[in-house]
Amino acid sequence: MSEKLPTREQALQFLRQSGCRQNVIRHVETVSQLACKIAEACRERGYAVDLELVEIGGLLHDIGRGRTHSVHHAVIGAEIARSQRLPESVVSIIKRHVGGGITAREAKKLGWPEDVYVPRTLEEKIVCYADKLVEGSRRVPIEKTIDHFSYELPPTAIERIWKLHEEMLVLVGDCDCLP
Repeated sequence: MSEKLPTREQALQFLRQSGCRQNVIRHVETVSQLACKIAEACRERGYAVDLELVEIGGLLHDIGRGRTHSVHHAVIGAEIARSQRLPESVVSIIKRHVGGGITAREAKKLGWPEDVYVPRTLEEKIVCYADKLVEGSRRVPIEKTIDHFSYELPPTAIERIWKLHEEMLVLVGDCDCLP
């Protein structure tokens, strides 16, 4: 697989080719913009972060939504990304962005391939977190997202989202990039 990241235009074309509707494209553009602001705040505080990977990962994180809007869009999206020969760093962002991450036990219950579905790298965490702060194409506070997810996800999953939120607050410090 090529380690060269697609351009922004190529990423948007991949989304369209994969069947993503305009509302999904607006969502991923908003997530990508917010993720880039968070990444820039992290960089300003001395953290090494790949801004280009964050931008492209933010754009492509929901590529699987062209085929399904269920939680399985993460796995399907990773498969689409691999079929497009996208770098593994992008594939990982796609498959690890759901909730605050999916544990091995949860993945097994979902029938997913054995793999890691919890964000590990800073770039994966940033995109995952930015996605939790965007509903449709609007920015929302984390409390609104958690309230929404609390009806769908087990308490352990909600705890992972809170933990990700707390980690991001430490990383960005006193940044106006968060709602």
